[in-house]
Amino acid sequence: MSEQLEEGPVTLAEAPVRRLNMIEAINEALDIMMERDDTVVAFGEDVGYFGGVFRATAGLQKKYGKARVFDTPINECAIIGAAVGMAAYGLRPVPEIQFADYIYPGYDQLVSEAARLRYRSAGEFTAPITVRSPFGGGIFGGQTHSQSPEALFTHVAGLKVVIPSTPHDAKGLLIAAIEDNDPVIFFEPKRIYNGPFGGYYDKPVEPWARHPASQVPEGYYSIPLGKAKVVQGGEALTVLAYGTMIHVASAVCAEKGVDAEIIDLRTLVPLDVETVQKSVEKTGKCLIVHEATRTGGYGAELSALVQEHCFYHLEKPIERVTGFDTPYPHSLEWAYFPGPVRIGEAIDRLLKD
Repeated sequence: MSEQLEEGPVTLAEAPVRRLNMIEAINEALDIMMERDDTVVAFGEDVGYFGGVFRATAGLQKKYGKARVFDTPINECAIIGAAVGMAAYGLRPVPEIQFADYIYPGYDQLVSEAARLRYRSAGEFTAPITVRSPFGGGIFGGQTHSQSPEALFTHVAGLKVVIPSTPHDAKGLLIAAIEDNDPVIFFEPKRIYNGPFGGYYDKPVEPWARHPASQVPEGYYSIPLGKAKVVQGGEALTVLAYGTMIHVASAVCAEKGVDAEIIDLRTLVPLDVETVQKSVEKTGKCLIVHEATRTGGYGAELSALVQEHCFYHLEKPIERVTGFDTPYPHSLEWAYFPGPVRIGEAIDRLLKD
């Protein structure tokens, strides 16, 4: 087994580095795990011969064969149900749900079977399943290809929820998820599959080719689940975000010249409460940004946790900037996203004397 690399500059200094986008990093993680462990199997709609609708599994069927990388019918319940059975009998399945919007037919299998398998069998069986799925908007996919349902899974005891924001993290987190003995929902923000996007329209802040987060170490490395990343240190306020919104919030703070401490949560469950608490206690102000609907969104849980752990350090009410409580608006997609105006207004309220 290859030696596990540490994160940060040590990783980049000790291993050869290539510049990848997130799709390429995910493909590389799958390739590495399939080569290291012959119990890893990947399957889903168009996953095999075609290589996935976003090409995340391109080339894997040719390399590992149809028994380990294969297509399935359009039946999400069967895809996840089959994964539960495979996991119980020794495999490490990595099913792909083509869009997170279509995961709902398989929700019962995740909640009633995968999440409970270890407990209900008294540890006799585990469910080492990693369900990959693109989520969120940004590609003009409309109501049925753009939803952000992460909060529905964070509520379920027994499921872990992971959302990367960079190619470096996508590779390391996916490897860690596949190696985990419990079910992991691995949501991939498709708006940044090919590069980070800023707070305005569909213009990249900086292409991955020049972005430091595109520097991905070659070979095997994993990033522990449950550990947030401080993207940048700061004193004025704490920004909590994940996925695409890390890049949006960072762009707004940079444009406004705000000395913000920006924290990429990376895993929503388990959550790195310690890092969040330490930051908010230092800054005294907290801004939460996510793309999903506001009511019942993951930001509400974050807000409650910050209140519980940091109440006496807060100098202003917690601010949330989120999607709206509406069906996903195809024609108004960029107005729906948290962007520079709404995030900027929230920052101004937090910093106002």
